Amino acid sequence: MRDRIYITAHDFEKLQRLIDARRAAATPADREYLDMLEQELDRAEIVEPDAVPRDVVTMNSEVRVKDLDSGEAHTYRLVFPTQARTGNSISVLAPVGTAMLGYRAGDIIEWRVPKGIRRLEVLEVLYQPEAAGVSRD
Repeated sequence: MRDRIYITAHDFEKLQRLIDARRAAATPADREYLDMLEQELDRAEIVEPDAVPRDVVTMNSEVRVKDLDSGEAHTYRLVFPTQARTGNSISVLAPVGTAMLGYRAGDIIEWRVPKGIRRLEVLEVLYQPEAAGVSRD
């Protein structure tokens, strides 16, 4: 697990607005997820979109990861909660989504689950909007 993660200034602002908007009406369980995301933002190195390394998981990135316990590889797209519509989409508010935000290819992601610690290795970032030159509002 890394001490510092990378988040683009654009993603940071949108995620902070998401936390602020959802906090007032959040249930205790939802507040826990918001707190986890806020902790990730607190330790992030904020970079401009053109300065983010191409192997960093940013919002709307598609990433291939390997579960270090089962050995299975999966591909996920990290999205905002309103975009989580397909089978491989993971909301940034889901524990695994919060955990993978800002990590790089080769990193090991760890997060607590009811049965212990889950560990994923980021194998590769297949698509990153910033690397693809996609501008976002």
